Amino acid sequence: MPSSKLLVDSSFLYTLFDGEDEKHEDAVSVADVYGGQFVIPYVVLTEVAYLFNRNGGIPAVLRFLDRLVRMQPHFEVLLTTDFLRVRAIMALYKDSKLDFVDCCIMALSERLNITQVCTFDHRDFNIFRPQHVSHLEILP
Repeated sequence: MPSSKLLVDSSFLYTLFDGEDEKHEDAVSVADVYGGQFVIPYVVLTEVAYLFNRNGGIPAVLRFLDRLVRMQPHFEVLLTTDFLRVRAIMALYKDSKLDFVDCCIMALSERLNITQVCTFDHRDFNIFRPQHVSHLEILP
């Protein structure tokens, strides 16, 4: 049974707030339906701020922060035990070279019993086999 919360990955959050992105409307459609259920891991924010800074400088980061505050999502911290699980996931899938932030989201999905992830990075999340369900549902 799908959980009532959805974890949000960097690729999705960046696309949601970048109106120029070709997948922006896909992200907006998901946010319109599930936005109040988003759980954003703090580790995602650094990556998204970096992308906005790289592509638009400080003004783009400021716009991102303004929108994020208005959104009022739930943020999630990583615990020491999560990092142990992140390490285990990275070691298990070492030949796949999974992204660190993605592994953090994978570990959080298990701890928080969340089965859905908003991401445009289907490769990493399709490879992963979580402990609490057979697979994670990827939106959009």
